Amino acid sequence: MATEDFHTLFEFDADRGQSPVRIDKFLVDRIEGITRTKVQQGIQENRVLVNGQVVKANYKVRPGDKIRIIVFEEPKDYEVKPEKMDLNIVYEDDVLLVLNKPAGIAVHPGVGNYTGTLSNGLAYYFNDGVHAMNRHPYLVHRIDKNTSGLLLVGKTEASTKHLADQFKAHTTVRKYNALVWGSLEEKEGTIKGNIGRSTRERQVFTVVDEDQGKHAVTHYKVLEDYTYASLIECELETGRTHQIRVHLKHIGHPLFSDEKYGGRRIRKGVVFSKYKQFVENCFEIMPRHALHAKTLGFVHPITGEQMFFDSEWPDDFAEVIRRWRSVNDSYSFDE
Repeated sequence: MATEDFHTLFEFDADRGQSPVRIDKFLVDRIEGITRTKVQQGIQENRVLVNGQVVKANYKVRPGDKIRIIVFEEPKDYEVKPEKMDLNIVYEDDVLLVLNKPAGIAVHPGVGNYTGTLSNGLAYYFNDGVHAMNRHPYLVHRIDKNTSGLLLVGKTEASTKHLADQFKAHTTVRKYNALVWGSLEEKEGTIKGNIGRSTRERQVFTVVDEDQGKHAVTHYKVLEDYTYASLIECELETGRTHQIRVHLKHIGHPLFSDEKYGGRRIRKGVVFSKYKQFVENCFEIMPRHALHAKTLGFVHPITGEQMFFDSEWPDDFAEVIRRWRSVNDSYSFDE
């Protein structure tokens, strides 16, 4: 199956300070890896809407414009070949499915992940597998390759639009469990800070000035405090790339084992060798950032029913938490 058989929905709101720029350039700047030719093809096929209306390629984006594009390929121009994969589907009906994604599996093909992605597995499930339905999977939202947890997939364009609108209106429930460095002074709080790309490294995001980046809000609550680390619950009000990882680093509590955002080294704790060995052992058990998309809630696009799903921690997350609990209860690192 070619990439053009796989749909991805992108939505953008132009900032209040947006300067006039052609719609094709605006989208190329915001969708990583897409070409202007592909954007223009979408415009010609009426797959680009601004404020609900189709536009021409020379349309100039204005402040506050609401832009929607359906891309009939992945952000990188790779073929999405159907691959048989064990998908942990926790719910499915005629218009959507919810699955529990393991850590280490990318959602989309890209550099270093040409095969073995969730998109490959869904392509097989939707078109070649035992339950093949000859439909196109629509990814309503995404989670990072090394984040585990619940992911929502639409089966029809209409249901996907309905679900995407809920995400955009912040009416969905998305709660994550995260292990972070340190003991948070405030046991409940809200982190607000616009998020944009780092000027030094394109693949890293950071908190930027209010007139830059995208508005982002993360609510958190401490569930367990281990002095040198804490288990917290994060609820997303917005859904920016790497949002939880960026916000927690910003307040000085990066995710445990998050190499990209400074959590893959000892940030809090004692200097004793026993402690260092304990942390290194935890890093070995969980070589990825300690983040799990635990709960997901939304309104069913057909029935109007409130849907709510909860997922168990994967083995690596559960084992690291068990070790921190054990240390907190009865173990001393004193030499």
